[in-house]
Amino acid sequence: MGVIRTQPARVTDWATKSVGAAWRFYDLQLTTYAGLLVAIGLVMAYTNSLEGGATTFSRGLMWAAIAVAVFIVATAFDYRWLKTLAWPIYGIQLGLLIATLAIGDGVGGSARWVSIGPLAFQFSEIAKILMIVVLASYLSSREGRLDSPFPIIGACLLVGPPLLLVMLQPDLGTSLVFGAILAGMLWMSGASLRWLTALAAAGIAMVPIAWTYLLRDYQKARLSAFLDANPDIQGAGFQLHQAQIAVGSGGFFGKGLTNGTQTQGDLLPVQATDFVFATLSEELGFIGAIVLFALFVLLLWRILAAGWKSRDSFGTLFAGGVAAMILFQLIVNVGMVLGVMPITGIPLPFVTHGGASLVSMAAGLGILQSINVRQTRAAW
Repeated sequence: MGVIRTQPARVTDWATKSVGAAWRFYDLQLTTYAGLLVAIGLVMAYTNSLEGGATTFSRGLMWAAIAVAVFIVATAFDYRWLKTLAWPIYGIQLGLLIATLAIGDGVGGSARWVSIGPLAFQFSEIAKILMIVVLASYLSSREGRLDSPFPIIGACLLVGPPLLLVMLQPDLGTSLVFGAILAGMLWMSGASLRWLTALAAAGIAMVPIAWTYLLRDYQKARLSAFLDANPDIQGAGFQLHQAQIAVGSGGFFGKGLTNGTQTQGDLLPVQATDFVFATLSEELGFIGAIVLFALFVLLLWRILAAGWKSRDSFGTLFAGGVAAMILFQLIVNVGMVLGVMPITGIPLPFVTHGGASLVSMAAGLGILQSINVRQTRAAW
């Protein structure tokens, strides 16, 4: 187990390449798969806007345009600077999360969004990518020494403060994503399986403490409803019940775009965000869901390919972190709609209507493209 390593082929340095030669390694497939997922998200925003107003779709277009700009800038930026700037980036991450607690807005006493002019940012989404950068820098500088518990403890101490700040918003779903990023990147770094098992055991042991001191009543109700074989469908189990009706009624081909009874009847809660997969399944059916999953599989393949081609462990670990983040969010978001995961509010990457999530994903993929064009072993 460890970071993927192969003998380099046709290795050249960025400084000796012509610009045209370097950009031959730009991964058009990665951009295409991500773009198709964003397009699906805009289609879902459109169908949801028929009930909730045109604002959902128009804001989706605006955020997609911003995401494209962020992707271009991140691709043009030399990713190797990120390793040098890791500590300032960590400080920025903590500052954004503290600012969210201080001046953020939300619902029911939560503080998750910070308004800047007409835009509202959920800085915890941006913090995910920043955390991947920091961990990639930390772990790559300790390559070959991760059979000891001390570097692993150090990585946990890095993730601890931002995870706790997100929990205090409160945002259980995003805090779980931080844990998934940590686990995925430690595994990719070649950390000792023995110490990873010990870390997992310690995490499980912390569950009673989190339940008692960190989780809010509504979060406990959601988790209890998930564990209850017969949840109250008029109470804590209402969202899941409506989502399962939507998924089950879609059938093989779906009811047709804009024809979903749950969606257009406004019976499905948060249908443009947390439960967008239920909307897709009702209107596009099993076929639509399979297309969505195929695009995610292809995208994850290209992300891991970017890591394999990187000549340094920072690039490999960054790709592993992005893959772990997307895969975990996909599994949990779809799982909660199907009733096999608790409802936590984790967005479906690229598809969920939400600006900060899309922009952070665009930044991550842009950095991956920067890895492709600046340090590559061979065409994949």
